[in-house]
Amino acid sequence: MTLLEHLNDLRKRFIVVLVTFVLSFAGALVFVRPLYRWLVNDLSIRGKLTVLGPTDIIWVYFMLAGVVAIGVTIPIAAWQLWVFVAPALTEKERKIALAYIPSIFLLFFCGVFFGYFVVFPNILHFLVAMNAGMFTVMFTTEKYFGFLLNIVLPFGFLFELPVVVVFLTNLGILTPARMRKMRKAAYLILVILATMISPPDFVSHSLVAVPLLLLYEISVTFSSVAFRRKQRRMRAAEKELSTL
Repeated sequence: MTLLEHLNDLRKRFIVVLVTFVLSFAGALVFVRPLYRWLVNDLSIRGKLTVLGPTDIIWVYFMLAGVVAIGVTIPIAAWQLWVFVAPALTEKERKIALAYIPSIFLLFFCGVFFGYFVVFPNILHFLVAMNAGMFTVMFTTEKYFGFLLNIVLPFGFLFELPVVVVFLTNLGILTPARMRKMRKAAYLILVILATMISPPDFVSHSLVAVPLLLLYEISVTFSSVAFRRKQRRMRAAEKELSTL
């Protein structure tokens, strides 16, 4: 393909992604109300969220529909990107890339679910309980959903740790021995991170810290598997070269 043909192909991929976003955004607008009720249900909120102006109502509709549309569009965008770059890859590179893509999405959504169903309710319940009748609690939509996204989204990226570790292991930057050697420092960092993003009580700390520590151990295991496979490939290549 010429450069112009590549650009035309890229334009087609971009149009598919754009159409997917627009259609999913329009479809999500229809379900904004039940989605809104589900997100604010049973989270220590008395009454309804407050808006400070008419445009805040539109902001809520567009924000919720936008989040849903992005969630629907990301897999389509990833697939279009894969279709665009796949012809330039070897068969081996295609297999490796296809092995990474499902893991990235699965771990991201697992992290989002963990952040929303475990971490976010505990933090919100704790903060509301600190009121103890001293203040009139009033949540605005912008503050509430901004707080929700700031808590939930980081866990989606934290849960990508095993994929990142396997990738760095295949590049030779990380090894299982190195990860075991830095285990104490990693544990300390993860525990400090858990205490920073969770309410100051032992149960909440444990709910956040224990999964993060398990995630690190899972990453060490994945790194060991990737390292052994890499060594086998290197030995096979050396053996093949020695027979030439």
